[in-house]
Amino acid sequence: MNSSRSGPANRIAGLISFLIIAVAALAFWQGAVSGAAAVWFSLGAVLVVIALLIPQSLMMANEWERAVVLRAGKLQAIRGPGLFWIIPFIDNIAAWLDQRIQTTQFNAEEALSKDTVPVNVDAVVFWQIHDAQRAALEITDYRQAIERVAQTSLREMVGSSELHTLLSDRKLGDERLRAEIGAKTADWGVSVISVEIRDISVPPALQDAMSRQAQAERERLARVLLGQAEQEVAIKFVEAAEIYARSPAALQLRAMNIIYETTKERGATILIPTAMVDAMNPGLLTRMAAGAKVPE
Repeated sequence: MNSSRSGPANRIAGLISFLIIAVAALAFWQGAVSGAAAVWFSLGAVLVVIALLIPQSLMMANEWERAVVLRAGKLQAIRGPGLFWIIPFIDNIAAWLDQRIQTTQFNAEEALSKDTVPVNVDAVVFWQIHDAQRAALEITDYRQAIERVAQTSLREMVGSSELHTLLSDRKLGDERLRAEIGAKTADWGVSVISVEIRDISVPPALQDAMSRQAQAERERLARVLLGQAEQEVAIKFVEAAEIYARSPAALQLRAMNIIYETTKERGATILIPTAMVDAMNPGLLTRMAAGAKVPE
């Protein structure tokens, strides 16, 4: 991250430089009016040089920033947050690192799944620098490296997973990607917080086939449920028939209930067969149950 001193640091450096230049001007004036002009002029010159170097020496890092300071090409310290000093022309800030949580989008276009289905997968990774020294010295461009590693890991996961697994269990894919990417970026001082798969798209022809397959599966389940319902109804009818066979009075009450239900509407005309009237005769039913001959 190429950052610089913030406004407050510039104002502080400017104020200090102004004060030193004012003192230098006073020294020049004192040298002009006194006998020891060379001494005062030398002091004033030194103060001017110091005033010019202060803006190059005073730095300030924000709360989320870290500055990697090199001295003569070697690591001196990791500075920040707050104000700090460097030695001009000797110290150098190699990098400014942002330690806030950041995001990187990546995708896998036309990647083949385990069952040889071409899919396009879009995802995003949330990461954070936990070791500024490693992020600055161990790798040239950690942002680009994170994107490449994430894309490679995504393609590997797609290639080792079947399409229905990718579509039905995204949480498992997210966790698997987080573990794989985090293991590769840990040596760079970068921690992977989470990975989220945003979209998984398949070719239109395959989408139509999957839709027809899902519809056929729903129809099959509907027919199975309908058959189970008819089977349960048939079982209940058989149980009811057995009860009516054991109790003719129950059968008569059921017949009377059916007649009542059909005649409770006004203006309804009901034609009842003779056999049904005979079935409602308790004496006849009793003799039929006993096996006696029924008179015509």
